[in-house]
Amino acid sequence: MTAALTPTVISPNASLTSGPCVWITGADGLIGNALIQSAPSDVPSWRVTGLNREILELTDFAAVEERFNSAQPSLIIHCAALSKSPACQANPRLARKVNVEVTRLLSQLSTEIPFIFFSSDLVFDGRKGNYIESDAPNPLSIYAETKLEAEQLVQRNSRHTVIRTSLNAGASPGGGRSFNEEICLSWKAGKTLNLFDDEYRCPLHATVTARAIWQIARVNATGLYHLAGSERLSRWEIGQLLAVRHPELNPKIHRGLLKDYEGPPRSPDTSLICAKLQALLPFTLPGFSEWLRENPQVPF
Repeated sequence: MTAALTPTVISPNASLTSGPCVWITGADGLIGNALIQSAPSDVPSWRVTGLNREILELTDFAAVEERFNSAQPSLIIHCAALSKSPACQANPRLARKVNVEVTRLLSQLSTEIPFIFFSSDLVFDGRKGNYIESDAPNPLSIYAETKLEAEQLVQRNSRHTVIRTSLNAGASPGGGRSFNEEICLSWKAGKTLNLFDDEYRCPLHATVTARAIWQIARVNATGLYHLAGSERLSRWEIGQLLAVRHPELNPKIHRGLLKDYEGPPRSPDTSLICAKLQALLPFTLPGFSEWLRENPQVPF
């Protein structure tokens, strides 16, 4: 485990002179922070404002509208969400308010400007895998249901963009937001993880996700896109890769099977095909194992 990063949150009242004004919600989350950290190199002339709950509570709709009218951003990248599935299952009303109603408000405020919304591969039931954008969603959880409903709201505006992503890795400001951080915290506590060898995702490092999003914003690509790693990996395979990366944690993994699992429904294979987005990118979306090999020194 590495030390948590501190997000660079620029005040909405900062005096910056050039480029469009960009709002990034969820600034203290994994992807939001990655966008903020990469902005100086990817969009050096853009004025980037990171919004977290201390700066602006997104469920305070009157405050959001007032701040929007005052700041007049020219792009919103909406990363904030109630993203933990157990929390959504436990409180569906809160999940809908945060994931649907906040998105509705921001997209309505952004009627005349670009708006980029983060959704999830979990909108699919995982029965077939290798999903493309035109495949029919079938969510199995409250979290996925709210993400799909929000997607549909965003796509009503032809200026707006929906990004379905998969597991994102990296170092979050709080040290526990990414899947790799959760795994490493469990190993640090001496736990043995039960990781399914028949449940598949396409993980990607958040720095790659951020780079792709800035490219989408630069070319103003609208519509629906899949953004994930180019490698389909089981939870078990992901755990093995992380175990090699962190031998100091004495990692312990049990090789489990989703078919033996008796908990709430899970999507067995939500692997994504990203050819539509790849055609817009000046770089190749890497597989997760490839990224790990090529970035041995990156804090992770």
